[in-house]
Amino acid sequence: MTDLPADDAQRLQWLRQQLHHHAHCYYVLDAPEIPDAEYDRLFQALQALEAAHPDWVTPDSPTQRVGGRVLDGFATVRHRVPMLSIRTETDTEASGARAFDDRVRKELELTPADPPVAYVAEPKFDGLAMSLRYEDGVLVQAATRGDGELGEDVTQNIRTIGQVPLRLQAQARAVPPVLEVRGEVYMRRDDFEALNERQRERIAAGAKGEKTFVNPRNAAAGAVRQLDPAIAASRPLSFFAYGVGEVSPPDAGGPRWSSHHDTLLALRDWGFPVSDAVARCHGVEELVAYHRRLGAQRDRLPFDIDGVVYKVDRLDWQRALGFVTREPRWAVAHKYPAQEQMTTVLGIDVQVGRTGKLTPVAKLAPVFVGGVTVTNATLHNEDEVLRKDVRVGDTVIVRRAGDVIPEVVAVVPSARAEASADHAGPEDTPQADLFTAAARGPVFRMPAVCPVCGSAVVREAEEANHRCSGGLFCPAQRKQAILHYAQRRAMDIEGLGDKLVDQMVDEGMVRGVPDLYRLGLNALARLDRMADKSATNLLQALEASKQTTLPRFLFALGIRHVGEATARELARHFGGLDRLMEASPEQLLEVRDIGPVVAKSVHTFFQQPHNREVVAQLQACGVHWEEGGAASDAPQWLAGQTWVLTGTLPTLSRDQAKALIEGAGGKVSGSVSKKTHAVLAGAEAGSKLDKARELGVRVIDEAGLRALLQAAPVDGG
Repeated sequence: MTDLPADDAQRLQWLRQQLHHHAHCYYVLDAPEIPDAEYDRLFQALQALEAAHPDWVTPDSPTQRVGGRVLDGFATVRHRVPMLSIRTETDTEASGARAFDDRVRKELELTPADPPVAYVAEPKFDGLAMSLRYEDGVLVQAATRGDGELGEDVTQNIRTIGQVPLRLQAQARAVPPVLEVRGEVYMRRDDFEALNERQRERIAAGAKGEKTFVNPRNAAAGAVRQLDPAIAASRPLSFFAYGVGEVSPPDAGGPRWSSHHDTLLALRDWGFPVSDAVARCHGVEELVAYHRRLGAQRDRLPFDIDGVVYKVDRLDWQRALGFVTREPRWAVAHKYPAQEQMTTVLGIDVQVGRTGKLTPVAKLAPVFVGGVTVTNATLHNEDEVLRKDVRVGDTVIVRRAGDVIPEVVAVVPSARAEASADHAGPEDTPQADLFTAAARGPVFRMPAVCPVCGSAVVREAEEANHRCSGGLFCPAQRKQAILHYAQRRAMDIEGLGDKLVDQMVDEGMVRGVPDLYRLGLNALARLDRMADKSATNLLQALEASKQTTLPRFLFALGIRHVGEATARELARHFGGLDRLMEASPEQLLEVRDIGPVVAKSVHTFFQQPHNREVVAQLQACGVHWEEGGAASDAPQWLAGQTWVLTGTLPTLSRDQAKALIEGAGGKVSGSVSKKTHAVLAGAEAGSKLDKARELGVRVIDEAGLRALLQAAPVDGG
C-alpha cells in the first residue's frame, strides 16, 4: 500500500472512485475486496480533504450517502425514516469515548457541575442492517439499508429467520399500529463454520458453482440477497434488534418512550432478540470500562463485532442534538483494532507440526492487525492455497482474532489486476497508486519430501493434509514421538511427562526415542524439579519398559492409523517384527480388519531407512519381546463376541483383562446392549452390571474368564 496522490484535486477524484468501487463490492456484490479498516482509512481521508475544501463537496460524494444501490430482482423500498450511518471513533478506549462525551456535553450546554450523561452502550454487530415494518403487530415488510434512502425488499428471505417474529407478542405491552424495527442480520460463528464445512463437502463432491465464504458477514449478506427464499432458508441466519425507525405517535396509539433503553425493553417484550451485552452507562468512565470489558470478551462471543456503539439514552436529548449530514450527533461507533488488514505475500514456507502435518505458511510484509504486528499467517493446506490462488507477490487480506493463529482470508483481486496490467500513464497516476504488487510467483505445490528430515511426504485419499512419514526420525515430531512412545498403553514409562520431555529435547539430551535408554543419573538429576530419587525412579521405569510385548511395541512406534487393536492384529498375523517389516501391501491386506489406507501407511513406515534404523537402535538398547506364532496358532475362543468390563477384578487390571479378551478374538465395548455377549464384572460394579441383568446378558467373574480361556495368569501384556 502506498501514499495517496499528492495533488488535492486528483486525490479527491481518486478517493471518490475507490470508495464508490469498494462500496459497490461490499453492498451490491457481497464480495468485498478490502477489509473494513482500509475502507475507513480511505473514507476518513476524503472527509479531511472535503473539510479543507468545503466548496468541493457534491451531492454524489460518498460522504453524503451511506453507499450501495438496489440489486436488480428486488422491489425498491423507500425508507420513511432514513437509515443513516454512525460516526466512527478509532482512537484508544479512553480518548475515543472522551471525545464523544465532550461533544455531547458541549452541544447540550452542560457544565462540569451537571451530572454525567446517561448512555446506552451496545455491541457493534458485523452483519447486515435491516428494517422490519410491522402493521398492527404483523410483519409486512423487510428492507435492507441500501443507500439509506432506498433499500431492497427482502421480506420473503427475512421471514425464514427464526429469530424474527412474524407477529408481535402483545401480552406485556400494547403494540402500536405502525412499528419499524431496526436491527442486524448476522451469522453466528459456529453456524458459519458448519455452513463452510457443508460447502466444502459439496465442492469435494463435484457440485458446480459452490464456494466457501470469507467471513460470517459476507455469508449473511449473501443469504439475505438470494432471489430464491429456499436458499436463504438453508442458511443459518440470526437477528438482533437495536432501535426503531417510524413508529406511530402517542396520539395515534404509539408508545410514550422517554429513553432509548425503554425502547429496547419494549422490543424485547414484543419478542425481538436484544443482545445481553447492552448496558446503561453513566458518564465517560463507564463508557471506557464497557469498551474495555467487551473488548476482552470479543473473541469468546458467539458472533463477530468490530466495536461498540454509544447512544445518548434520553430521547429528548437525542432530538435536541439532531443530525449532521449523514450521521446522528447523539451516537458514535467506537471501533476495536481491526481484525482484518491488507499486506503482501513475500514468500510461502512449509512448517512441520508435532504430529507430522505439513502446513503452508505465508511470510508477510509486517502488518498491524488484531492488536499485534503479524509477519506470518497460515494457509492451512495445499487445497486451500490453490482454492484461494495465493502466490508470492499477491496483496492479501489477513485476519487475526484474539489468540487465533493469523490466516490469509483472500487475495485482493483489484491489486492483482493492477499488478499485471500495462498502464498507459506514468507510474504516479491515480490508477496505479493503490497497490504496488510484485510479479506473481508460481502456483504453490507441497514438497515431495519433508523440509525438516527429508522423509517422504504422503497424502492419503480423501484427506486434505500432507504428512511427513518420518515420525520417529523427524526432529519436528521428536517430542510428540517420545510422549506417544512413553504413554501407559504403549511402553508405559512412568514419570516421563510433557515438561520433562520438553527439557530433555530442548537441552539436547534426547534427539530420538533410543536416547531415552542412554540417559544417566547425573544428567537427569540436573534437570529442573528432578532430584536423585526422581531420576532413579525414571531410570527404573525405562529399564522395566525394555521387557514388553510386540503389540505394545508396534503401537509405541506411532505408525499412522495403527492403534492398539491394529497393532495386536499385526502381531498376531505375522508373529514377528521381521516378517512384518518385509510385508508387501498385498500381504498386509490379508490381516483382519486392515484396509488399503492402513496397509499403505504400515508399508510406507517400514520402507523408510531411518525408521528401520530407529527400530534397530531400540533393540540394541535392550528393548525386546517374545516372538509368537501367526494368527492360526492362537486359539480364538471369543471370536466375534463383544464383551464389557465393569468393576475391579481381583488380580487383573482393566488393560490386562482387555488384552486377554482381544487376544482370544473378542472385542471390548464401553456400553452394554442386546448385542453384548458377556459382562466381566468385579467388585463395586456399577450401572453396567445392572443393565446386563436387565437385558439378560451373561455375567462372569475373573475366574470364570480364565476357565473359559483356559489361560494362565497374564504377564502384564
